[in-house]
Amino acid sequence: MPELGIPRENHVFVSGIGCSSRFPYYMNTYGMHTIHGRAPAIATGLKVARPDLTVWVVTGDGDALSIGGNHLIHALRRNVDFSILLFNNRIYGLTKGQYSPTSEVGKQTKSTPLGSIDHPFDPLALALGAGASFVARSVDVEAKHLQETIRRAHGHRGASFVEILQNCNVFNDGAFEHLTDKTRKADHTLVLEHGKPMVFGKNRDKGIVLRGFAPEVVALEHGLTEADCVVHDERNPVLAALLARMQAPDFPTPVGVLYAATRRCYDAAVNDQIMAAKAKTPPDLGKLLRGNETWTVG
Repeated sequence: MPELGIPRENHVFVSGIGCSSRFPYYMNTYGMHTIHGRAPAIATGLKVARPDLTVWVVTGDGDALSIGGNHLIHALRRNVDFSILLFNNRIYGLTKGQYSPTSEVGKQTKSTPLGSIDHPFDPLALALGAGASFVARSVDVEAKHLQETIRRAHGHRGASFVEILQNCNVFNDGAFEHLTDKTRKADHTLVLEHGKPMVFGKNRDKGIVLRGFAPEVVALEHGLTEADCVVHDERNPVLAALLARMQAPDFPTPVGVLYAATRRCYDAAVNDQIMAAKAKTPPDLGKLLRGNETWTVG
């Protein structure tokens, strides 16, 4: 944050409820620990009223995708100019270990002792479906990658959505071990870079190709090279949708910016309407009070 060049008093972190939503307490900025699932709604009001502020929404998989699902998707489709950091640990940690909307099928928890039968949400696919103009993913322990991803999210004009895969070492330990274990992560992680071919693996010997509209993992051998792989284009919404649906164990997990597009922001449009209305009919409080649209309470 110090490198963003914005005074800390101009940052506001707005959170809902959950382990992730303790975040504002750890920041030496302004912040609001608000209502379960309602952080995007409160942040929308704040950004419309104070467009000069840098507003962040911090939430978790339960807070954003279950209790606050509606608030999240409408903030994304409106393209409010703030950054949403969704910490996904695939469990309700604060309430001591119930399954969440992103828990995998078969997950045994205190509330699913026989295993979850719910099909889980894919947060990135959900964000793209809601019309988000910036969608990205990173991993909590990959500090350099996470920092750059958040920097990109902050620089985006509009609603930027970042899923951060996070371990819960108490109630869901090892959920993303295949992405964090030094001996395994290169074979399970696809690091996306705009304009570069999709290649991965410890020896960079695997890639992603398209067979029609279906992605496929191939070994780079027998004449197949990086030149045969799909080149990432973060401006392509169709490619972003394919990437969002690439999941383990059949595919490596894509991290980085899946999609970035320019679209008008809700907060700017609201304030433009207000300015236009004021210009057309200058506000006159006295005229309003003396008008016919008042009542006498007796």
